[in-house]
Amino acid sequence: MNNWQDEFMAEYHRQQIVEEIKQIRLEETALKSYGNRPRLFERTMFNFANWMISTGKHLRKRYTRSTPQSGSVDEIPAANSNQPPAGSFAHR
Repeated sequence: MNNWQDEFMAEYHRQQIVEEIKQIRLEETALKSYGNRPRLFERTMFNFANWMISTGKHLRKRYTRSTPQSGSVDEIPAANSNQPPAGSFAHR
């Protein structure tokens, strides 16, 4: 009878170990999948922010005008609505 109890306890401990291994693997998988998403998001947002900054700098350079009475003034050119547009925007 003592052998039966030892075998039962050994099987019980083996099942506990198997369950712990499954839990550890599940936690590792969850951590790996969670860890990839923020890195991808952060990298994407960083690149997007840098693109916006560089585009803004280029636009500021493009539309900056220097006027003699006020020095350097940032202006966006106004459209002249009295004249019809000539050609397409792609060929300007």
